[in-house]
Amino acid sequence: MFAVSVWRDGKEIARSEGEEEAVLLFREPYETGDQLRFEADCRRVCVQADQQIAPARLYLPQRAFAYRIPLEGDNPLVYPPGTFPGTCHLISIRRDPSNEYRNLAENPADQRGDTDAYPHAAANVETRNESQFAARNVIDGVHAASRHGHWPYASWGIGGREDACLTLDFGREVELDCAVLYLRADFPHDAWWVSGRITLDDGAEISFPLVKKDGAQRVPFGETHRTRFLKLDSLKKCDCPSPFPALRQLEAYGRDCE
Repeated sequence: MFAVSVWRDGKEIARSEGEEEAVLLFREPYETGDQLRFEADCRRVCVQADQQIAPARLYLPQRAFAYRIPLEGDNPLVYPPGTFPGTCHLISIRRDPSNEYRNLAENPADQRGDTDAYPHAAANVETRNESQFAARNVIDGVHAASRHGHWPYASWGIGGREDACLTLDFGREVELDCAVLYLRADFPHDAWWVSGRITLDDGAEISFPLVKKDGAQRVPFGETHRTRFLKLDSLKKCDCPSPFPALRQLEAYGRDCE
């Protein structure tokens, strides 16, 4: 059984259920504090939080999770314009039966803070604590990098910290053989990193070079590693006047172990 529901002030105000999938058309405006709640009879699912947001292939350890409607503050700026305002919202959840080789990092439904849905990105710094520079932006699946700011140019900004560290939590053990980074490339406003390090929970540490580029930069791991997380740190800035290196997208390629 699959279910999706809308909750307001601790009460369920709309719900849809189905044996193979649940699809809910919610014809009301959202209010601050509203939540979507997703339930499933399996752990690997495909969720769409709004028709304007790409579907997310998620792993749910508890077979359920809550999605906070992002109306507060600057949260809406990291989504396509018009995503959550209005009176027509299409929401769905279904089983994800496939386990092909793919980018296991992508999650357009990721949100800052605690979550029961994976993959999930978090960092020790986000520029001025603003949503358009949050860690979750690097796994939203969008590669536009030639500007900075709100959607589609949201990124992970490090606020000038030399010890900036981002952790990608898969929520379960996966097999990975490479990562791909897309630096933010709003040159000359932006600087760039010339090197970095990826650490996996099997003890592997992969140091790699980076270049000034708008596009994919592949980091091969040399072999397949089993891991529950990927940590990105030891980012060394180039020697240029700009103090603003940033990451637009982080991808991690492999398969589920389950």
